[in-house]
Amino acid sequence: MNEEAALIERQSAHLTAIRAQGKTERTAGFVACLVGLAIMAVAHNRLGAAPWLLWTGVGVVAVGWALFVASIARRLLWVRAHPFDPKG
Repeated sequence: MNEEAALIERQSAHLTAIRAQGKTERTAGFVACLVGLAIMAVAHNRLGAAPWLLWTGVGVVAVGWALFVASIARRLLWVRAHPFDPKG
C-alpha cells in the first residue's frame, strides 16, 4: 500500500511539472488574443478608426495563437524528453 502511495505521489508531481511547462507563453498568448480582439472591436465599431487598425488587431491575435502553439510544442518536447517511469 505504501508503494502505491509513493507511485501516485510521483505521478502527481510529474503531471504538475508537465502543466507548468509553457505557462508563461500560454498566459502571454491569452493576453495577446484579448488585446487583439479589443483592437479589432475598436476598429470595427468606431466610424473614424483607421482601416489598418483592424489588420493590427488580426496580427496581434495571430501572435497570441503562435504563443499558444509554442507552449504546446514546448510541453510536447519536455514530455518526450522526460517520460514517466513508474519504477524510478
